Amino acid sequence: MKSNFHYAYLIVASCIVIMCLPCALALSCAGIFFTPVSEFFGVPRAQFTLYFSILNIFMMISLPIAGNHLSRLDARKVLSGGTILAGLGLIGMSLGNSMPWFYVCGAIMGFGIAPLIYLSVPTLINNWCVKRVGFFVGLCMAFTGIGGVIFNPIGTALIQSGPEGWRTAYLAFGIIALVGTLPFTLFVVRTKPADKGLLPYGAGEVSDEKVDAAPVDGVPAAVAMKTPAFFAIAIFCGVITLNQTIYQFLASYATSFKATLPQIAAASGIVASAAMAGQAIGKVLLGIINDRSVRLGIVCGLGAGAAGVLLMWFFPSPLIMLLIGAFLFGIVYAMTTVQTPLLVRSVFGSADYTNIYARISMVGSLMSAVAAVFWSFVIDSPGGFPLMFILGLACMAICLVTSFFALGQAKG
Repeated sequence: MKSNFHYAYLIVASCIVIMCLPCALALSCAGIFFTPVSEFFGVPRAQFTLYFSILNIFMMISLPIAGNHLSRLDARKVLSGGTILAGLGLIGMSLGNSMPWFYVCGAIMGFGIAPLIYLSVPTLINNWCVKRVGFFVGLCMAFTGIGGVIFNPIGTALIQSGPEGWRTAYLAFGIIALVGTLPFTLFVVRTKPADKGLLPYGAGEVSDEKVDAAPVDGVPAAVAMKTPAFFAIAIFCGVITLNQTIYQFLASYATSFKATLPQIAAASGIVASAAMAGQAIGKVLLGIINDRSVRLGIVCGLGAGAAGVLLMWFFPSPLIMLLIGAFLFGIVYAMTTVQTPLLVRSVFGSADYTNIYARISMVGSLMSAVAAVFWSFVIDSPGGFPLMFILGLACMAICLVTSFFALGQAKG
């Protein structure tokens, strides 16, 4: 009898673990360390958080290398190597006694995290599935946020356990990343279904998920990088990454009402949590929508983000309106890691997907290194938070134009 179980489900489980452990622990939980570590060493917060910019820069540098290796080598080697570097980087942070040490650890984590956060899910899901690709990508990516929800409270409790509790938290995070992830990357992951003597999930089935479906073949990276569509998607990736970073300032926006609406200021943490919930749910929803139509996914994601900005800007009170706005903004936040890879797949196909997406992701990684500084300058300018929202709406308009232009070029 034919079994309903497909090995692709284990690949999805492996991707969920990669997102929930090393990626979430290194990225989604980074913020809980900024204040305690900088205060412990008596340095400005910016001096310590520079390590996070270095992490993003080294992710950008390593992405084409990681993409090339992942397209040629066994995925187990690349992803296990990335996990080891990420875990050792976290453990190294627990041993830090000077800022340069943290910067070196940030560089190590950047090399390790690059193939995990940017390439593992889109590459493996693209290889193993020909249907429900969007849903599986969105589901897996949602666990970067879910991992943050799980481990931020645990890390905070460890940090508060003693004067150097941050060392304990970093050490625990590093061990969890290694012990929890390596069994999957070493023993479960396979690069392609053929490695297990299988066909991809959904192969040979008649599916109604055909709108904007990507061809199994596609454009070589050397050809793709010379096309206008490639540059359009690169701009989309950079600008949507810039836009998502507004999330980091939503708590500060709520706090800015301390004098006029103290109840809003007191709920600043809830506002950030609402956006994180929107991100997690949005990734799954956008994945499902993209299985029907990539264009519809773009419109829904950007529409939700624009509505969220307008609600937060013009209706910060009552609190429920601000929370709804933050939740809707979380959906456009989700587009960064869901819509970008699906857009690349839809335009350029699957043949050389990993190398193309790796180069597109370099733009997003570079933007991640400078976006927080950019928005800080915007907020501190005379325009303040209203200017931030105006620029956010402009970012979403640019993303709409560039993504639709790229899709229009796909047939050519």
